[in-house]
Amino acid sequence: WHGDTSRMYWVGNPPIKAKRLTQITYDAMMRGIEQVKPGATVGDIGHAIQVFAEAEGVSIVREYCGHGLGKVFHSAPNILHYGEAGTGAQLEEGMFFTVEPMLNAGKAGTKLSKHDGWTVTTRDRSLSCQFEHSLAVTADGFELFTESPKGLHFPPYGNS
Repeated sequence: WHGDTSRMYWVGNPPIKAKRLTQITYDAMMRGIEQVKPGATVGDIGHAIQVFAEAEGVSIVREYCGHGLGKVFHSAPNILHYGEAGTGAQLEEGMFFTVEPMLNAGKAGTKLSKHDGWTVTTRDRSLSCQFEHSLAVTADGFELFTESPKGLHFPPYGNS
């Protein structure tokens, strides 16, 4: 079985705009996760993220999305981080997937490195941030599987 997570780390003392983007991205992820319960839709998740992110003046990367998890690492359903409430696959108890918005301080466009085929940068060279949790739909909501047992969910992470 697969799990997936992403956290941001600060190096040195980042500028205020980087700290702000980090906070907005984490909060946007949690706003999306808070929509998760049986009967909700994947569109509800994306809509909550989009409304929050756009109100904060940041853009949403659309080339990448959350995904189902299980015996296959990237599986259905795709969890878009934008969209219309009430649309897309309906959530059911037992579903396991990620919510992982990537938000940019500038425009939403990204480009994939031709050199390594892995590194992604923003087209306008603006700051970008991503957080990700793996979670399951439970009878009355959700359970996070990638939550830090020590509450180390946001930088700085203790004294390290």
